[in-house]
Amino acid sequence: TNPGFVVRITQAGLDYAHEQGIAILEKELVRLKLPDISGDSRVMHVGKVRYELSRLRLRDFHLPHSRITPISNVGLQVSISNAFAELDGDWRVKFLFIRDHGSFDVKVENVYIKISLRLGSDTAGKPTISTSDCSTRISNVRVLFSGKFGWLYNLFHSAIESRFRKILETKVCDLVTKSVHNELQEYIQTLPVTARLDAKTGIDYSLVAPPRATAQSLDADLKGEFYSLAHRSTVPFSPLPLAFPSDHDRMVYFGASSFFFNTASLAYHKAGALVFEITDAQIPKGADLHLNTSMFSAFIPQLEEMYPNMPMKFRLSTPTAPFLTIGPGGISLRPIVDVQAYAILPNSSLAPVFLLSLVRNVSAVINVRSGHIVGSLDVGRIRLSLKDSAVGSFQVRTMQSLMNILAANVLLPRLNARLDEGFPLPLLDRIQLSNVLVRFHQNFLLLGADVHFQPK
Repeated sequence: TNPGFVVRITQAGLDYAHEQGIAILEKELVRLKLPDISGDSRVMHVGKVRYELSRLRLRDFHLPHSRITPISNVGLQVSISNAFAELDGDWRVKFLFIRDHGSFDVKVENVYIKISLRLGSDTAGKPTISTSDCSTRISNVRVLFSGKFGWLYNLFHSAIESRFRKILETKVCDLVTKSVHNELQEYIQTLPVTARLDAKTGIDYSLVAPPRATAQSLDADLKGEFYSLAHRSTVPFSPLPLAFPSDHDRMVYFGASSFFFNTASLAYHKAGALVFEITDAQIPKGADLHLNTSMFSAFIPQLEEMYPNMPMKFRLSTPTAPFLTIGPGGISLRPIVDVQAYAILPNSSLAPVFLLSLVRNVSAVINVRSGHIVGSLDVGRIRLSLKDSAVGSFQVRTMQSLMNILAANVLLPRLNARLDEGFPLPLLDRIQLSNVLVRFHQNFLLLGADVHFQPK
């Protein structure tokens, strides 16, 4: 299934996400709970040394050098090198008739951690992430004891250092696996796969396949489909393949296909949201136009005779959902609108007087604001034709300028007010976009942006 909407996270975006994740991991590692250590160290010709280490506390755990790499068809790999940590605690030792105790410091250096992350999707179409592999290797552990009997500590410090190395290597990977499962997985599940837009429509951003890593990016294919809340049904057309460009200037890119926008048109049409009624009360005061039979008698003399000095109502509707096309030059559409004119009788009932077909070229301007795709429409000249008349025939071209005024002053502002509210992009919680670019390609709109994460 081709996606209707594509999200690409570039290496720059992965690096930024990795930077945030490493900062969180450092804080998690400092909170590691280490067990007390006790044991016996048998020294040849001397005897047995009994030691106990307690109240182990990590003071620092630094991850100064790390990188994240997308591995094609596998997922993501995080490599951490030259990490170091410092611990302290209390010690107690028993050797023959000697008893001693005190405090100690541990310096852990040259820590190497490799983490492999598997990407997937669940039955609801939300992304999933898990640790498929983790390994930790520690090259150097040095334990520094305070006390008077330096020769005594040398009898067992190598055993202690070996125990520390094994415990830390296990504990670090346990914590990484737990953090990915509890925190990273929980966070990426904040991706909204469905969103209610208003009282009539929703949008479906569920994944149509698991996210896939390439050599340079992480791509996610989304359904990208609007739907009517009251009448959800199968869309009668399919998305075309998107020839996504190899553009890597921004951290994230969104590819919104013509399918994405045309399902919006279809959903709003099905929901009855593309029907507009206009009366004289809605005409802006500055417009030299009144919706009454007296005004239109200049074009249709017989109208005033049949309905003298009566207010009028226009009902604008689209017989079919208007579909747009996207190309390198931008977005354009050529909607057909039926304009049914009524005379409002003294008893408030409506008398149909004529039905016009209105066709005009429309272009769109698209932008991104506050995580929403926003837009505005600009219209060219109208072409009119008469479909039906209850007041006899008349020359519709004489009404051309009047209908232009009506569309420009009433219809267009109402449409643009809705488009200015925008439609949400599929963003995780606490993500803000900046440095936005908008580009048009064949059959899809490309939006690029840099990302800022707002921690809790």
